[in-house]
Amino acid sequence: MPDDEPVEESVEMAIADVDKVAKPKPKPKRKKPQKRPQKKAKKTIRVAHEMSADRRKEIKLALKEHESEHRDEWDRSSGQKSHVIMRKRVKPGQMRTLMVNLLDVEIGDAWPIPITVIHGSRPGPVVTITGGIHGDELTGPSACTHLLSTSMTDPERPLDPLHIAGTIRIIPIINLPGYRNKSRYFPDGRDLNREFPGRIKGNTTSRVAHRLWHDVIKGSDYLIDLHSAAKGRINMPQVRANLADPHSNIVAKAFGIEVILDSKPPKGSLRRTAINAGIGCMTYEGGGADNIDHESTQVAVNGVLNVLKSLHVIPGNPTRPRFRLLAQGSTWLRAGEGGLLDMWVGPSSVVEEGEIVATISDPAHPGLTVDIIAPGDGLMICTATNPHVSAGTPVGHFLPLSKHAELIRSQLDENNMFIIAGSEDEPVWREEVEVDEISLEGEWSGGSVDAEWQTAFTGDSESGEAGSRIS
Repeated sequence: MPDDEPVEESVEMAIADVDKVAKPKPKPKRKKPQKRPQKKAKKTIRVAHEMSADRRKEIKLALKEHESEHRDEWDRSSGQKSHVIMRKRVKPGQMRTLMVNLLDVEIGDAWPIPITVIHGSRPGPVVTITGGIHGDELTGPSACTHLLSTSMTDPERPLDPLHIAGTIRIIPIINLPGYRNKSRYFPDGRDLNREFPGRIKGNTTSRVAHRLWHDVIKGSDYLIDLHSAAKGRINMPQVRANLADPHSNIVAKAFGIEVILDSKPPKGSLRRTAINAGIGCMTYEGGGADNIDHESTQVAVNGVLNVLKSLHVIPGNPTRPRFRLLAQGSTWLRAGEGGLLDMWVGPSSVVEEGEIVATISDPAHPGLTVDIIAPGDGLMICTATNPHVSAGTPVGHFLPLSKHAELIRSQLDENNMFIIAGSEDEPVWREEVEVDEISLEGEWSGGSVDAEWQTAFTGDSESGEAGSRIS
């Protein structure tokens, strides 16, 4: 019916109007603010001071006055240039070993030593690593050799030149003649580490020092000098640096081990000469002479990698110790009598006041012994290995722990030995590789030390040439 159509339309319109009132428009959803990624909190390292208040103030003031420097040659936007050493050029992204003569002579032995330069593809600091400045100290040469192994320098490995920013110069053995003769000194009887910066017309050792300093080391930004104890002793892994020198303070702490001895270097030492030239320098001590201590070598390699990571020369995060012990004032415990020494403790041992650390006996006086007593709570950072002593012979390097003995005791093994950071890790230079095995049939020709392995190969028996030997 026509009259009903408008009624239905009006009803529909009314219903629609009600719906508009009853159903308000949905509010637009608010976007949740994006959470900023939280920065990982840096691991806090406890610092334990075993030094005087005056020295602490001196170090704090020196670090406060130091400003972080920006060098134009480190600007990575400017591109990398070739590295020049001894008039020889190393291109960016290249590793090259150069032979450098210690003496500038026309006849006679010039004592050529290998220096390996790993020149990165990007700009950065020049870091020099030295070993064997004393010819009988093998921790440095061993650590440098491992750093230069293919497991470290191959592509995608820690010291791959293409991933390095800056330049790494590694000198495994500085004192070549001393190394050959198993001697701490140069052939003229002098200590190279007391002759720097050397003299061009001086004695033999002084001439070597002059050439090394002016032609090789002087151009460094940082220097890591790897050492061991002298003959008849063995050192606990430790770092020595002048902590009032900001650049040296940086590399000493970056090395990543607990014990850092604050010491001013002696006159004529490489460390003192480097500091005077504005080069950040630290000395690592670990192990003993004429011996390769695997723990000390492992800590040395880890420490060098930590420094390189901290300086952003190589990628990766450095490992850090649980605490640092900054100390000074260590003393030598000396024999009061002569005779045969029996050490009761070794390097890294923690001792208490009144504890016997060694005894001395004399075959000429049976039944008589003399005890050497710890003067207080402390850490043995070096102990004697030579049993023959006279009155006054140093038998142990004792680091007093007047405040933080308990902190050290919190990191001991079952033998009461202090555990050095990085000493228990797997050696980073060792890799398990598949080895092809071959077998040879045969038998020993006899039981003497000169016996040979005799075998007949298949081809030999056919040709009538049996009885070939492999010695």
